[in-house]
Amino acid sequence: MGTAVSPDSYSQQEVLDTFDIDDARIRSLFLNSAIDRRHLTLPPLGADGRRRQESQGELLDKHKDLALDMGGRALLTCLKDAGAELSDIRHLCCVTSTGFLAPGLSALLIRELGIDPSCSRSDIVGMGCNAGLNALNVAAGWSAAHPGELTVVLCTEACSAAYVFDSTMRTAVVNSLFGDGAAAVALVTGQDSAQGLPPRGPRILGFASSLITEAIDAMRYDWDGDAGKFSFFLDPEIPYVVGANAEEVVDRLLRPAGLRRSDIRHWLVHSGGKKVIDAVTVNLSLTRHDVRHTTGVLRDYGNVSSASFLFSYERLLEEHVTDPGDYGVLMTMGPGSTIETGLIQW
Repeated sequence: MGTAVSPDSYSQQEVLDTFDIDDARIRSLFLNSAIDRRHLTLPPLGADGRRRQESQGELLDKHKDLALDMGGRALLTCLKDAGAELSDIRHLCCVTSTGFLAPGLSALLIRELGIDPSCSRSDIVGMGCNAGLNALNVAAGWSAAHPGELTVVLCTEACSAAYVFDSTMRTAVVNSLFGDGAAAVALVTGQDSAQGLPPRGPRILGFASSLITEAIDAMRYDWDGDAGKFSFFLDPEIPYVVGANAEEVVDRLLRPAGLRRSDIRHWLVHSGGKKVIDAVTVNLSLTRHDVRHTTGVLRDYGNVSSASFLFSYERLLEEHVTDPGDYGVLMTMGPGSTIETGLIQW
């Protein structure tokens, strides 16, 4: 595992002060978000000493710079943790939803870091906060087809490059929630890898997905003609949509293994926001302890999109509380509206 964030961190109050936000509704949204701090890369100061609006082109440049910087650092930390080298990577799967690049982030990182150009790669772009588990599914399939070879999933989200600053509640919801972050996780199939890496961590047992088609527009990233840039929209009903559909997909994930929810010791749920976490917790009958890392990541980083569940996974590993045989469930939510799940066992 490896994670990285952008250099600057702000409290919710500091963000409100920076942009002179005095609307009581928006202030309440920020200050009651269960978020203490987020890593953000704010716009540069204008001639009047205030943060100026950035063009869509400037935001895309910001995304590229942050994605490469955070992604590179998370990837190197991941390899160090795995006892591996850059030359050991045989497949690199990169995930992002906060900007578009062609050639993709994987190609740019291979050049930037000096990874073997023969390394195979894939880029998952625009799938949103659930995309980390989509990528893990893809990487697990590649790994199973190439036993002993190392693959890395890298989620890098420059959420500061997807902000629109105006006085509407639509953008306030997004602006109060997301932060910059990147996370990388390494996978290998087989007891003995070609690089001689010792087996570590849990096994991936399976995945289950649910696309809630009637809520396909509830989370979307579309063009704001007035602002001249893309803007993210979150429907206020999203927590209830996710909560109402969580049981079905989790039970479907567990059924082939003959498991019940009570058999799961470790829950690693996407830090989608306070109401989303509450809805999932209630509908799956989880405890506050079960989602301690989910709420902790939200508190310390905000929603770092596709990387969030891996930030929680890293915290679980740091606790050293997993025992052989323990089961864990990974769960992410995002546009579609989509719920993705994965089953793991130590």
